Amino acid sequence: MFSTEAIDQLAGPDWLQARRISALERAAETGLPSAHEEVWRYTPIGDLELGSFSPVLEAPASMHPDRSGIASDDVVAGSSVIVDLADGHLVGIANAEGVQGVRVELVAEAADGDDLLGRALPVAFDAFNEINLALAPSPIVIRIARGTVLDGPVVVRHRSAAADALTCSRVIVVAGENSEATVVEVHESGDERALAIPVTELVVEQAARLRHLSIQAHGTSVWQLGTQVATIDQDGYLLAAAVALGGAYARLRTDTKMIGRGATGDIIAAFFGDGDQTLDFRTFQQHVAPNTQSNLLFKGALDEAARSIYTGLIRIEKDAAGVTAHQTNRNIKLSQDAWAESVPNLEIENNDVKCSHASAVGPIDEEQRFYLESRGVPTDVAERLVVQGFFNEVLRQLPYRAVVDQVEELLTSRLQVGSDS
Repeated sequence: MFSTEAIDQLAGPDWLQARRISALERAAETGLPSAHEEVWRYTPIGDLELGSFSPVLEAPASMHPDRSGIASDDVVAGSSVIVDLADGHLVGIANAEGVQGVRVELVAEAADGDDLLGRALPVAFDAFNEINLALAPSPIVIRIARGTVLDGPVVVRHRSAAADALTCSRVIVVAGENSEATVVEVHESGDERALAIPVTELVVEQAARLRHLSIQAHGTSVWQLGTQVATIDQDGYLLAAAVALGGAYARLRTDTKMIGRGATGDIIAAFFGDGDQTLDFRTFQQHVAPNTQSNLLFKGALDEAARSIYTGLIRIEKDAAGVTAHQTNRNIKLSQDAWAESVPNLEIENNDVKCSHASAVGPIDEEQRFYLESRGVPTDVAERLVVQGFFNEVLRQLPYRAVVDQVEELLTSRLQVGSDS
């Protein structure tokens, strides 16, 4: 594990440095997880050599180049605010001063920073959460003021490029009472070997409406071990959306907690893997309060020797009556060597609920493909159209059209390459 000398090189007040040191000590005591643990089952976590990566302790002189085009300046031109993080360091904030009701600041400089950090994630799930707390150089908070309705999204661009680097970023979003906003986070990197450990905390206060989109477009030699945790208060609404396209092994744990009466959480994701990628998703829908709702839909396609893992849990606490919760995961295999594991679960402590879970793994629908072929569409084009239609159910729900258009273009190009190979 890393030494406290690394923490000494990071900026921050005494309270933050103390929490960083404590987190590093807990990480060392906990140790790295193994595939023998249920939440890491089917994963290649045993292949991770943590000591071969070095924390990036100083901010780079400039932003790394945009490689995917998803968060290019042209695409995000309609944003309310643009936040740039390079190797975990805050290197730029654009437009913030001209937008009413939005404030972006370093947690280290916030008057309530000690309370904000870990507000949605008070207890770490594993050593990687602790490492993030210890080594994230620039944890930031995005505050949407009470009653604010944002026209354009807040876009956070995470870029990593240093070879053999460990990058930790932490973003806290607080959607104030009766506010409405969209936040888009884009994680991307080059082809250099690296390890990214991002954490996002989403706090949706009473009657707030927050749409959050996370896009992972890392290079093919990057591992990502990401965590996103959300709390939704009374009558609040959260759309937690994810798109996963890159990485050698990319994991995203998504915890959505309905803590106030009438809270609603929609959790959606689209993912595409090829080569020997492994895309890993762990989701937890926790209903603490009564009369809450959640609906999860994850769809993925796998080509060549790619692998995907989905494990989801809906938990209904004993005082959470009148809950409606659904969970669906569907996967398409585009080759014989592709592999997908899907494990939905329910834990219900109250009888007054409506819950369902479903999963499917299989090849392209033969009837759909035959329908197109019978009308003169070539087989490879027919398959591509079927997969595009398969993803449409998720893509049409994603916020911020400009970014979604870029995602669709990337998916189309990946499908085109697959059909040509």
